[in-house]
Amino acid sequence: MRILIVNTSEKTGGAAVAANRLKDALNNNGVKAKMLVRDKLTDDITVVSLGHEWRNQWHLLWERFCVFWHLHFSRNHLFEIDLANSGTDITKLREFKEADVIHLSWINQGMLSLKSIRKILCSGKPVVWTMHDLWPASSICHYAHGCYRYENGCGNCPLLPGNGNPNDLSSKVWKRKKTMLSHGNIWFVTCSQWLARQAKRSGLLRGLSVTSIPNPIDTHFFEPQDKQVARQHLQLPTDKRFVLFVSQRVTDQRKGMDFFVEAIGRMVAEHPGMKENTGIAILGGHAEELEGKLALPVYPIGYVSDQQRIRDVYNAADVFVLPSLEDNLPNTIMEAMACGVPCVGFKVGGIPEMIDHRKNGYVAAERNAEDLAKGMRWVLDEADYAALSEAAVGKVLRSYSQHSVAMQYLEVYNEALAFKNFRL
Repeated sequence: MRILIVNTSEKTGGAAVAANRLKDALNNNGVKAKMLVRDKLTDDITVVSLGHEWRNQWHLLWERFCVFWHLHFSRNHLFEIDLANSGTDITKLREFKEADVIHLSWINQGMLSLKSIRKILCSGKPVVWTMHDLWPASSICHYAHGCYRYENGCGNCPLLPGNGNPNDLSSKVWKRKKTMLSHGNIWFVTCSQWLARQAKRSGLLRGLSVTSIPNPIDTHFFEPQDKQVARQHLQLPTDKRFVLFVSQRVTDQRKGMDFFVEAIGRMVAEHPGMKENTGIAILGGHAEELEGKLALPVYPIGYVSDQQRIRDVYNAADVFVLPSLEDNLPNTIMEAMACGVPCVGFKVGGIPEMIDHRKNGYVAAERNAEDLAKGMRWVLDEADYAALSEAAVGKVLRSYSQHSVAMQYLEVYNEALAFKNFRL
């Protein structure tokens, strides 16, 4: 069986990391898998580039300009909207023709257009589409933010200016997607049960298969290691405990930095002694902007791409905190747990599926900084830390190992191929 996974980037972003890990998991479990990307960053022979960089850049710039125009040239929501009005036709590529199953992943920002997706569906090849957010089941947005218009047809989109038009751009794109999805056989997979519940409410996916399979992780690489050695590698103090916060862009409001700042302030106000023995390590871009805003000493690590260094960051931490306001199945929580680090997060999205409350971490009430502070304090000073750490590793081994996830996807591929053969 030959699988072609299609994703915009090879490595950049959570979906790219998850797609790359799935490709490796499949290959390590007897399934031939390749990855087709626009942005190839390594010399991995199992990853194929689209080529034609100038043309790819044009697709991206044209789509962004169209979004910008529809926003009346406001930057508000500029990167929260995708139109898929421009992209590459991959059906003529050798890798496409050789594949038994086409596996779409995150294909936005000029990678594939609705027209090119329709060509894929009309090719007769079975298609599996992993949803890393709601975009495949909605119109133009990646996260619903409490909006349920996608259930019946979109329109009156809160992301567009002049909200109140039932036949706005979101309505038009929704109808185009509905027409597109009427062609071919397609199986949708969500990375979390939370996203599956949202997807099944979509009028676009009505009557289509939607199942939930988590992302995989290499548990032979992400594993517990000596904390003191990890801190020495990162030039962090070895006489402090560390709270870790990670985000590709730490100032992203969706990641809940404002709640994190408030929670740290509350925790230190109640336990001022923590200023002497506890620090905050921040991994991600713009980390330096947070210095002076937190009640504990901040150690900005910056943006890191080296995997061994990322593993050191997790192993250097005592607790990982991700106060996302909306999230699917964060790779960061999985990576931290695999390294034996208990996690604290809000009860949103797929986070409660990963963190088992008071067993391998702490699930705080949504948007509740007081409870977030309580969870951090509980992990650091009240819980049986060794038991939490062991339970975190156990959860990852049971649920997110390469073998476990690859076998679940193999069932979906076989079902898709069987359906194709039945139709023939």
